[in-house]
Amino acid sequence: MSNRKVPFVEGEFYHVYSRGNSKQKIFLDDYDRDRFIKLLYLCNSKININFRNDIVRPDISVWDFDRSEPIVWIGAWVLMPNHFHIYLTINNLPKSDFGKNKNQITEFMRKLLTSYSKYINAKYQRTGGLFEGKFKATHIKTDPQAKYNFSYIHLNLIKLIDSKWRENGIKNIKEGVKFLENYKWSSYLDYKGILRPENKILNREHFLDYFNHIKNFDSEIMEWLKFSEEVQPA
Repeated sequence: MSNRKVPFVEGEFYHVYSRGNSKQKIFLDDYDRDRFIKLLYLCNSKININFRNDIVRPDISVWDFDRSEPIVWIGAWVLMPNHFHIYLTINNLPKSDFGKNKNQITEFMRKLLTSYSKYINAKYQRTGGLFEGKFKATHIKTDPQAKYNFSYIHLNLIKLIDSKWRENGIKNIKEGVKFLENYKWSSYLDYKGILRPENKILNREHFLDYFNHIKNFDSEIMEWLKFSEEVQPA
């Protein structure tokens, strides 16, 4: 039985996140970020996939690999230098398909964090834990919370160019939007309608339909950016 403060229940939605040990960076270059998002796709599977043995072939793309049915549905994600955020819910699989004593979110995160940690430790010849303890989770209970969560995850990136924008207001909305549109390591571009292989990470049909319309997504993002602009100190 899980001893987590936030129990994971089928039909409910969760914001999960984890950061590097002692706030160290967990993504040091684009190769690291690329590996993580591919694992984000591959680890979301009923079967165990060995990246090196199953995937590294000249005749196959990670995004074309048959990973079987996902164990969680992913609605949003973002990579920051020393942490990441994922918005997800459980895929209601028959217990015979997965194991009645396993929790799918916990299993997905275990596979993701373990696989990525092994990659980093091997690449940089390091030892020890990469992440700071257990991953954290917040239960998203209402539609307003869901809307806020979508905006929070995607706008978290603005901190990379304006670290105090939430507290002091964004200095330049156009610059902020341009940065979001040029940053490929989040699901922002997927909600903007950009066609790319990473679209396959998301299972948008299992989340608020509101955000499946680009106009609504843009409106929500701009509302938060404009609000932050209004709270700038005089």
